[in-house]
Amino acid sequence: MTDIPALVARLKHDANGLVAAIIQQYDTREVLMLGWMNDEALRRTLTEGRVTFWSRSRSEFWRKGDTSGHVQYVKSVRLDCDADALLIEVDQVGAACHTGARSCFDAGGPLEAKVGNR
Repeated sequence: MTDIPALVARLKHDANGLVAAIIQQYDTREVLMLGWMNDEALRRTLTEGRVTFWSRSRSEFWRKGDTSGHVQYVKSVRLDCDADALLIEVDQVGAACHTGARSCFDAGGPLEAKVGNR
């Protein structure tokens, strides 16, 4: 099991004590959503096997799926090289987005952007 106090000591939190958590479907690699975690939300996620976030708008914890049934089962958790973001691979049941979409990144399709070349 992860040494949670050591992990928390490594994290680079934002001014509100939060870190970004990118949620990705573990088998397809589809990016599902971005949420925010404080230390307690991360501890719960690591120890309970379901993803818990900190709601910036409601100032409370929320465990994905408790009201919607759209549960995120943790498969792996990784810290990025700067220690300011997490990548959480999950087995997503149902929609990940509060709009009912599978992914929060489905809204409106891709933005127009110049495609770079090597």
